[in-house]
Amino acid sequence: MEAIASEEGVSRSTVSRLLETARAAGIVSIQVVPVHGRASVVEQEIAHRHGVSTRVVPLPDGVGAVERLHLVARTAGRVLDSAVAAGMIVGVAWGTTTSAVSEHLLARPLADVQVVQLNGAMNTLSSGVGYGTDVLGRFAAAWDAQVHHFPVPAFFDHVETRQAMWRERSVQRVLRLQHAADVALFGIGAFGGAVPSRVWAEGYLTGPDRAALTATAVGDVCTVFLRADGSWEGLPLNARSSGPVPPVLRRIPRRICAVADEAKVPGLLAALAAGLVTDLVLDERAARELLSARAVTRRAL
Repeated sequence: MEAIASEEGVSRSTVSRLLETARAAGIVSIQVVPVHGRASVVEQEIAHRHGVSTRVVPLPDGVGAVERLHLVARTAGRVLDSAVAAGMIVGVAWGTTTSAVSEHLLARPLADVQVVQLNGAMNTLSSGVGYGTDVLGRFAAAWDAQVHHFPVPAFFDHVETRQAMWRERSVQRVLRLQHAADVALFGIGAFGGAVPSRVWAEGYLTGPDRAALTATAVGDVCTVFLRADGSWEGLPLNARSSGPVPPVLRRIPRRICAVADEAKVPGLLAALAAGLVTDLVLDERAARELLSARAVTRRAL
């Protein structure tokens, strides 16, 4: 502050007030960034092995599951902030992780940014509208963006119903926005873990669905389930899912994935095998698990 005051010819207190105003408006962010040489080595190894830009988040001793999630979410928010610019379309897959990311965005109004929901949130217990509105609303508020909700079930009861809905002009409008997205943000859905996937824990799947998935799949991206090798075709539930299938998701130039639990590593490996990730943010424990896990051979895309 003294250096700025001297350079600008104002008092130190004036600089202090201006910085506080800028921080409150989200123009300036002041952070203490820990030195993490080991994390940098792990980042380089993951980037080399999987061909993705990687950020590994150090964890304090004794950190709990929720704090761990928010540490990863904070870094993912910074990566997302750096990727989003005026005139872009940002696709967001709702979930526990993306909800946490939405709480750690810098407020910086951008011209003509649109936020589109990538997968439906309705189920037999809830419309999902309130939750989806809250999550996407925080992204929109940070960038002064327009929100486009996707008011359809996460999973349809019948394949024919999904096919009919996809012919509706109102649904096709949202699908076109999804396909035109410049950036996508998503987490990895897992069948277990310290912070369970909302899809797995909150009434989206029937008993038979769960049994079939645990026998064949390792996780999901945007409510599309993946086998260990990254394949998704032929899994019955995917034909009823509202989320973008891997070939559609891969068309989005920047695809940011945030992971805060080593239980999600099998699903993450599948997502990497499917070529769904360009930017990866994960905590150091999950990073070590990722490097120690044996990846299934990547499928031809």
